[in-house]
Amino acid sequence: MTQETVYDAAGFGRPVPRGRRPAVLVVDFTYGFTDPARYPTAAPMGAQVAATRGLTDLARARGFPVIYTTIAYQPGEIAHLPWLRKAIGMAALLEGSRLVQVDAATGILPGDPILAKKGASAFAGTHLAALLTGAGVDTLIVTGATTSGCVRASVVDAVQAGFNVLVPADCCADRAEAPHLANLYDIGQKYGDVTAAAEVMEWLRGL
Repeated sequence: MTQETVYDAAGFGRPVPRGRRPAVLVVDFTYGFTDPARYPTAAPMGAQVAATRGLTDLARARGFPVIYTTIAYQPGEIAHLPWLRKAIGMAALLEGSRLVQVDAATGILPGDPILAKKGASAFAGTHLAALLTGAGVDTLIVTGATTSGCVRASVVDAVQAGFNVLVPADCCADRAEAPHLANLYDIGQKYGDVTAAAEVMEWLRGL
């Protein structure tokens, strides 16, 4: 049996319903992830950032929420967080540094919310669920970095929080292709619809 046959027989990979009130979540497209010329924590993500900007510009123009996240630590927290013992490079993401600033190429505007987090998921320790619920959001479009880390964790928590999830693959980036593709496949089978920015934008225009 092929991989696709196994997953299909188990009942995975079904399309998720799409509501009428979406929001776009841009996960950690900060300089610490997008500027490899200056930071070893980063990787080339210019194409994905550009694709995300097209999506966020449209969503904002249509009156739909656009929310950004950043990972930012205080120096005193670093020794006490288990994740930073495993992923020691993340300890460089200090509050107030350029590494934790959202990349201007995303097209972020002064009125866009930025949620600071300490772990992978955009929901863990933040008020993201409350923001989305308060805005009447039923469908969350998740973009950002990295696909295998913070994007995946945010997608899983979004589903568990009761939101339908769309993931435009060309708006997500990782440090290596293998984990990027593997996690997109798993997301598409279990948690959300993996699609493309152009398709999501067409849907937004029709709302």
